[in-house]
Amino acid sequence: MKPFDYHVAQSPADAVATLARHPEAAFLAGGTNLVDHMKLGVASPSMLVDVSRLDLAEVVALPDGGVRIGATARNSDLAADPMIRAHYPVLTRALLSGASGQLRNVATTAGNLLQRTRCVYFQDVTTPCNKRTPGTGCSAVGGYLRYHAILGASPECVAVHPSDMAVAMCALDAQVVIQGADGERRVAVEDFYRLPDTEPQRDTVLSHGELITAVEVPPAVAGAVSNYRKVRDRASYAFALVSVAAEVALAPSREISSARIALGGVAHKPWRARKAEEVLIGAQATEETFTAAAEAELEAAEPLPGNEFKVTLTRRALIAELRALCGRGQS
Repeated sequence: MKPFDYHVAQSPADAVATLARHPEAAFLAGGTNLVDHMKLGVASPSMLVDVSRLDLAEVVALPDGGVRIGATARNSDLAADPMIRAHYPVLTRALLSGASGQLRNVATTAGNLLQRTRCVYFQDVTTPCNKRTPGTGCSAVGGYLRYHAILGASPECVAVHPSDMAVAMCALDAQVVIQGADGERRVAVEDFYRLPDTEPQRDTVLSHGELITAVEVPPAVAGAVSNYRKVRDRASYAFALVSVAAEVALAPSREISSARIALGGVAHKPWRARKAEEVLIGAQATEETFTAAAEAELEAAEPLPGNEFKVTLTRRALIAELRALCGRGQS
């Protein structure tokens, strides 16, 4: 392992300033992703700035009825929080479907958002990878593509984002609170991630030195029901082939009054299903409506050799989840 310096941040401002002074430094919290990459040789920071001891772990109610989740809140603690369980069940279920109990006890909210792709070529330093080393090529193209993207990919990168939590937060219109040298800013989770385009090495809109301090989730939609459905190769400790985070509210007439949906396992980022939402809102909660919504969202799908099944799987998972949620909703 490459030697590195280590600094325990005393405040968010100290963390930001320290990282800004060291171009090859990285923040360390739970370390469940970063430490693995250091062992594999995927990452070799010259300094680790430890932010795990900062006072950023609280989950607190906001005056508007939303919730503020501290950046270092552990995944297990967040999933078990009474406010999250009561008002955002989609988030609890997404968290509990990820990793293992041991990892959830260590992994943090910000770290979960920032975890990098599990593409086998990205993690294998003996193979070319544009995300790991820009300009070297994408080994996945022409390789093993079963787990890769069907939406939003580019010739430069066809990897998918691995987080379950981020998919739920995208569906909930959550915002990432970011502190930098010039102050604080907020970015919607949907806009926090980038599609690969010609710069697949840039996963997010963060600049070097910027620190996630919290995630803020707006108030839950009145009368809505929500859930996270994850389809994977085995029942535990597996990343999603396809996942659906959905929240739906029905009017007494069975008309869909609100719909918020995000998909996981299909793109370089949590994929907000805006086209499906447009079809659903104002329509009757019927099988025909659910099917039309899924078809509208997947019209732009471009499957790769070996992952064509993901289009059918996504369609079926989305329809099944809409059917289940509308069955639980108001009548």
